Amino acid sequence: MEKQEIRTFGRRHGKKLSQRKQWLMENILPQIAPDSVSGILEIGFGAGEHVRDLARANPDKIIIGAEPFANGVAALLGAICDEETNEILPEYKNIRIWPDDVRDYLRGTDARFAQIWILHPDPWPKARHEKRRLLQTEFIQTVARYLAPGGEIIIGTDHWEYFDWICQRAHESGLAYETPKIDTIKTRYQAKNMAETETPKYIIIKSK
Repeated sequence: MEKQEIRTFGRRHGKKLSQRKQWLMENILPQIAPDSVSGILEIGFGAGEHVRDLARANPDKIIIGAEPFANGVAALLGAICDEETNEILPEYKNIRIWPDDVRDYLRGTDARFAQIWILHPDPWPKARHEKRRLLQTEFIQTVARYLAPGGEIIIGTDHWEYFDWICQRAHESGLAYETPKIDTIKTRYQAKNMAETETPKYIIIKSK
């Protein structure tokens, strides 16, 4: 029997979008679909705060954000477009958006990434939900295949039990990794700190 892929990502909708954001989804989003250009990838970008930071810090690189949650995609579109003209602001011209499961994008690209960011993935803290966690060993191995030589997967979480679990999955993947102390990367989800820990922890997984 063929192994069924765990669909941690799936198109989801929250509250109804404003008229402007709905227009952006219908008119701007199709214009910035990612292609096979290599650059930097963020998986599960939430409202897109860190995607915007990456775009400003790396104006010479394409920044691709993958997010299946429609409201998060709309939030990022609203932030990168001028409120009056709805045109993309100059500092965000290098952003591309994949509004669905990142695995579907990766299957169709030969791009290689210097960095792949995964910040605050859902920890699914109940034991019976552990299988729903995104960062399974197989997923880490799959994503790592799209790293450029010397590339890195940077993962951050404020859920420390999940952090230890991710470290175990990284070890199982056979990839080299480290757990450095780095400055907190601020996002809307990080500010909520739902795990009520002191600070997020980070793990960096290296390409082979």
